[in-house]
Amino acid sequence: MTSRPSSNDQTDPAAPATGSMYPAAPLRSSVRERISRVVPGFVRLFPTGRVAVIRLHGPIGGSGRTLELIELARRLRESRRVPAVVLDIDSPGGSATASDELLIAFERLGARKPLVASIRGTGASGAYLAAMAARRILANPNAIVGSIGVISAGPRLPRLLDRIGVTVRESKAGRLKGMGAPWRDETDEERAKEQRIVDQFYAAFVERVAKGRHMTPERVRELATGEIWLGSEALALGLVDEIGDLERAIEVAAAMAGVPPRSAPVRIRRPLLGRLIERLTGSMAAAVADELEARFTDRFRA
Repeated sequence: MTSRPSSNDQTDPAAPATGSMYPAAPLRSSVRERISRVVPGFVRLFPTGRVAVIRLHGPIGGSGRTLELIELARRLRESRRVPAVVLDIDSPGGSATASDELLIAFERLGARKPLVASIRGTGASGAYLAAMAARRILANPNAIVGSIGVISAGPRLPRLLDRIGVTVRESKAGRLKGMGAPWRDETDEERAKEQRIVDQFYAAFVERVAKGRHMTPERVRELATGEIWLGSEALALGLVDEIGDLERAIEVAAAMAGVPPRSAPVRIRRPLLGRLIERLTGSMAAAVADELEARFTDRFRA
């Protein structure tokens, strides 16, 4: 895991901020300097006394990215060097189960230290669910907020397969095994079962929003129509606490922790091969892969 100071901050991220609650003893600073000379970056795992920023960007899927965020939340929770954390959110949501996993990880983090969410572009569906772990939620005035709902979708291809002369033979044990298979139409029993699962996901979503926003479940259900709102509208509806950008969210988190409003983005350091492949393929290919995974690897999306 590495952390990087913001581009407009040229100070040493390992040095304590002026007036910080976490001053370093001279001997300890000397040791850090020696280690830094031998192993560059070793002592900068988390800059002391700075608000850590976790980036929740792009679709949420059950892939390595979600696991990295969960591991990152655990490390930040256990680190004594990090006084507070901001979730930098720009995501349309995705897998319902992966979104729930993120919420649980962020709730554990928020129980240990101040956690603030900042919705910069989109904080919808599963991404909004994950934000329920935060003590305060800020949104840009024109950010997309909400989409409280669940959908299960998948292609049905039996007529297309008939047209091109393809047949699929099933051998199964278990009456509902193969539910959702695209090569045949679903049965009434399968359709009813899938709807029950969607309803259960939806009820859990409503319950978590009611808890996170201190609303009644009845009020949340009035808002949980799947629709979206701009940040300013979301504020009036009680879905966010304040209109503000990421910098303002950092100020709020720092005030909660009693430290200067300085921040450092953090992430899990990926293996060298993975980083090289990501650079070679480019961000567009990565975005396409994320979208395909979100759409086809998990039927139930929030």
